[in-house]
Amino acid sequence: MLRVLYFLVLVFLAGLGFAWLADRPGDLVVTFGGYRYQVTLMAAAALLLALVVLTMLGWWLLKSLVNGPGSVQRWFRVRRRDRGYQALSTGMIAAGAGDAELARRKKREALKLISSDSEPLLNLLDAQASLLEGDHEAARQKFEAMLKDPEMKLLGLRGLYLEAQRLGERRAARHYAAEAARVAPQLGWAAESTLEQKVELGDWDGALRLVDAQKASHKADRERIARRKAVLLTARAMAQLDADALAARNAAQEAVRLAPDLVPASVTAARALFRSGDLRKGSRTIEALWKLAPHPEAAQLYIHARPGDSAADRLERARKLEAVRPNHAESVYAMARAALEAGEVKVARAEAEKLIRLEPREGAFLLMADVEEADTGEEGRVRQWLARALRAQRDPAWVADGHVSETWAPFSPVSGRIDAYEWKAPVEATGRLIEGDRADLARLPEPEEKPAASAHVEAAAAIVDVDPVAKPPSTPAAVAQPVKAAPAAQPAAEPPPRRRLADEARADRPSAEVVLFQRPPDDPGVDGSGVDEPGEKSDPGRFRLY
Repeated sequence: MLRVLYFLVLVFLAGLGFAWLADRPGDLVVTFGGYRYQVTLMAAAALLLALVVLTMLGWWLLKSLVNGPGSVQRWFRVRRRDRGYQALSTGMIAAGAGDAELARRKKREALKLISSDSEPLLNLLDAQASLLEGDHEAARQKFEAMLKDPEMKLLGLRGLYLEAQRLGERRAARHYAAEAARVAPQLGWAAESTLEQKVELGDWDGALRLVDAQKASHKADRERIARRKAVLLTARAMAQLDADALAARNAAQEAVRLAPDLVPASVTAARALFRSGDLRKGSRTIEALWKLAPHPEAAQLYIHARPGDSAADRLERARKLEAVRPNHAESVYAMARAALEAGEVKVARAEAEKLIRLEPREGAFLLMADVEEADTGEEGRVRQWLARALRAQRDPAWVADGHVSETWAPFSPVSGRIDAYEWKAPVEATGRLIEGDRADLARLPEPEEKPAASAHVEAAAAIVDVDPVAKPPSTPAAVAQPVKAAPAAQPAAEPPPRRRLADEARADRPSAEVVLFQRPPDDPGVDGSGVDEPGEKSDPGRFRLY
């Protein structure tokens, strides 16, 4: 558009010039070689313009004659290159679709039309074709050759990383990922693998540096990166808590700032503050966490913040914590347990019944068994509550990839994934309800009749020596009678100490450190390598580590 406008302006100016000359008559006289030439100014201007045009046209013709062979050769070269790139594009599409034969054929066609030195994608197509044909050794050699080219180095590292993962060579795979992360920290696959390795080795400073590099390159995903940094800071604070309480406190407080709902961060920060004698600030940290995510470990730490407190003082702290988040199951449980330890049995019973209405889970029924034992000492009622606890839904625990743990960890022991642990009820017990309708929970403490005995109830019966499906006696006197009479020559057994029956019921459960989902033999594993254990050794003989 600008060129057209420029041309029109020139034509307009030329027209104005000729019009100006036409309005001003005059002659141009030239004497040359004894001859005298006289022409008008208009004719002289026209002859000058024609001479310029003829000169330019002659120059263009001469230049075309000189450069003609090169232009023709260049045209054929461009046409050949276009055909080669078309073949390369078709080959890449075929490789992505899994057509090994077409990919190999188009690769040979592209190699005839394009030099592999001028087009690095030909090496990628060649390696992909080798992978599709099952020649992994040739593909690895091609990926290793790519490492010599600065433009292809990251692509070669990616290919070697995937091959190492396929063969279960975790050491080699992480070596290639670390090299790629060093060159380009914005690569997600490289940074993720290197970060998992540093976390498993406990290199928290190195992991934090890598996360900071990711933050600079992934500006759109700052919330996830901030959460990950909080997890790493929490892990470092937990590792430093005994050796350097001040450094642990600073790291944990930074983690709380980044992720206020991260329970281990707030608990670690409060524990460090309590150790340094800052009871007020540590309590505020737990109270702020309690508003977002109540947790039993936080309650235990808050209630026992001062080692010299009496049971009554701990009960007052439990009341204060319950006021922060009333009508929450963890608040009610902490209050009931503190009341039971302080000897306030009526308060403990009321809170335990309230807890059963809120969340009829295992811990609620075990707590009710402890309250019943402390209040009435009637073993029949205690055993019934224990039986119901064995059939109830499990208490929440830290769960990651089907692995259940009583303690939090920064990464999953199954997949190595960071920030994998969640506080929730284990899957194998989800949906298990106590016998009877929920509406009947208001009729406490009398349990309902159970229609059938399960394996857990039979285990409870073995512990407490009672028929698992027997209906409880209707009168207190009958309840007070022992289920099995002791021999006449033997003295009556002493009543069990407080919490012993509940502890035995908990011991009947499988250990918390279990894997709930076993991988079938034909499953390649979480990372496609068939290797689940992070510490499994591998033979790096197939790979040369650069």
